[in-house]
Amino acid sequence: MSAISGDRRGAVNSLEELPFGRPDDGRRFADRHDAGRRLAVLLERFRDQHPIVIGIPRGGVPVAAEIARALSAPLDIVVVRKIGAPGNAEYAIGALAEGDAGYVDDQTIAELNISPRELKTMLDRARQELAERIARYRRNRPPLALAGRTVLLIDDGLATGRSARAAAESLYRRGAARVVLAVPVAAPSSAQELRASVEEVVALQAPADMWAIGLWYEDFSPTSDEEVSRLLAAHGHVGQPIAREVEIEMQRGVTVTGDLVVPLSAQGIVAFAHGSGSSRLSPRNRAVAAALNDAGIATLLFDLLTGSEETERANVFDIPLLARRLLVATRWLERQPETGALALGYFGASTGAAAALIAAAAAGARVCAIVSRGGRPDLASTALARVSAPTLLIVGGDDHLVLELNREAREQLRCESRLAVIPHASHLFEEPGALEQVSRLAIDWFRRYLVARRRAGGIAPARGAQ
Repeated sequence: MSAISGDRRGAVNSLEELPFGRPDDGRRFADRHDAGRRLAVLLERFRDQHPIVIGIPRGGVPVAAEIARALSAPLDIVVVRKIGAPGNAEYAIGALAEGDAGYVDDQTIAELNISPRELKTMLDRARQELAERIARYRRNRPPLALAGRTVLLIDDGLATGRSARAAAESLYRRGAARVVLAVPVAAPSSAQELRASVEEVVALQAPADMWAIGLWYEDFSPTSDEEVSRLLAAHGHVGQPIAREVEIEMQRGVTVTGDLVVPLSAQGIVAFAHGSGSSRLSPRNRAVAAALNDAGIATLLFDLLTGSEETERANVFDIPLLARRLLVATRWLERQPETGALALGYFGASTGAAAALIAAAAAGARVCAIVSRGGRPDLASTALARVSAPTLLIVGGDDHLVLELNREAREQLRCESRLAVIPHASHLFEEPGALEQVSRLAIDWFRRYLVARRRAGGIAPARGAQ
């Protein structure tokens, strides 16, 4: 735990410390909900980044709820326990947050002459109370996945900033790519210090003499545990997982069916290209897709051909046609509000892998990662040299012919690539545990590249889509 400055200018946590009464210049907020609505106006610029709104219980949650409503964003909490000074529990000498995050202000500890033994007792008590708060607020509700996401961290005010700093550390440990601290009112010195711990600090008011946060509210009555639970439940519909059947128009008069699954706070999305003679109902692809969903990655499985088109065998092996269909699906995903800002990957099986590679060569940087399962990358021909997305080729060790074709195709790839061979697996990976190994490899590959290359605020459209 590292220390920060103990400077308290312009901020107090106890009304008894006030040298004068409430400010009366028309800048106060009616209550926390009013503050949240007004703060949401300043945060509108983050809408296109599809942020996650995180409130600090208890007082930060009503503010955060209004922001989540205004931005149509998921709402969650980060549980924090302030460590109060001896004799003045309202003045924080540090804070702990879920995920084993936190710190104490060494300078303040020295100034208050707190002994190591006394500090240990305070920390032990704070950890116990933190665990109790987590159990009370979470109620078996898992925290949202934050990997690669922009997070708006919300509280009802910033005094010393120690709780906010511990909360920000917790969010970064959970994988947040960017944390923006937003409060209705902040002590300028504390806001300045917090800029070293978050990407940005946003405040509606930053008075030189803030004194107590409560002075900036007409109604600053305590927020109850029941209200926190009610607000979280009321916003439960925001950011809920999506699982629905979709229709994608490939061309005039030609529409195919797909299954779209978007987990809560998805890290990216993977479009599947099935092999010849298969469909979106392929049990092997669906098993991999389910594993990706469990790992927080969205998926689209769709039929590359209509039922009538499949009756013509030439269509089944028309890989350029299948690649064009995949590009159309890519453009469709870009237009959907749930998936438009998610980094995209392709998963191709058998001949579908060739279609995925051809589509990726046309899409360029739009495609962030490719995984091939028992694929025929050799059928992508000259497109292999134009693929820029990192590509993982997974082949069964007993699938000798396809393994050799993958080795030869990999030599033509100019992108980052890897060949993973699953021992004793055949072409269909029907052996016990084989598909589980495929799933683990795919999850690792997509997590590595979809999260790392995720673009804030949307992604450029695919080139060459028809």
